[in-house]
Amino acid sequence: MTLSMEILQNRLNRPFKFYESVDSTNDIAKTWLQDGASSGAVVIADEQLLGRGRKGRTWHTPPNVALALSVILRPQQQYLSRINLIGALSVYDLATEIGATQVGIKWPNDVQVMGKKVCGILPEVVWNGNELVGVVLGMGVNVRVDFTKTDLQEKAINLETAVNKSLNRADLIGYLLKRVDMWYQRITSDALFVTWKSRLNMLGTRVMIEDLEGLAVDVEPDGALLVQDDFDVMQRVLAGDVFVVNDQSGTA
Repeated sequence: MTLSMEILQNRLNRPFKFYESVDSTNDIAKTWLQDGASSGAVVIADEQLLGRGRKGRTWHTPPNVALALSVILRPQQQYLSRINLIGALSVYDLATEIGATQVGIKWPNDVQVMGKKVCGILPEVVWNGNELVGVVLGMGVNVRVDFTKTDLQEKAINLETAVNKSLNRADLIGYLLKRVDMWYQRITSDALFVTWKSRLNMLGTRVMIEDLEGLAVDVEPDGALLVQDDFDVMQRVLAGDVFVVNDQSGTA
């Protein structure tokens, strides 16, 4: 089913903007945030031409194949690092709600199903000088993306593939936003961090992050990953792409 303003109005009880095609929902949401949008407002697109990820990566989300949305949030500054956790937990809950199995989170916010990535999450903080305006939580979730003949075929997965049935994207958006609301209400609670930590799937494994290789030992309340390197020094990592090291075949 194609997304439309009318369909989403029947499912969402919040301010939202819907576009058939945009460059980036995050960019539109950041402007709306600066113009005074309330916390919980969301920008949704059917097609996203220039979606962004970590390290400035961009990608095209074709129409009718994925969820592309950006939620406006207004947390207190000391809880900014927890927005990442909220995004990951919300997509995790969505995957399990529809019946997906072998769901886990690869630090910090890559939700995986059967070891393959099912989403991209990018929080972007907006400042006015030294004053925090708010955060835009961008989320892209694969529903029925065609990964054949791409280098992502072995790394990414769709929700429909995971559960072997057709899914309604408007229903998925409605549930995902409810989980964002639920976790955001718990942003000050230890339960948010504890639950996120319990769903990480790479603690206790050997990992590589940039030029650091070692054992992923633990995470801290601000989301930092603790890696014990080969010199038995504990390294604190705040960001980066994590690769689990397979001792027999290299990194995966």
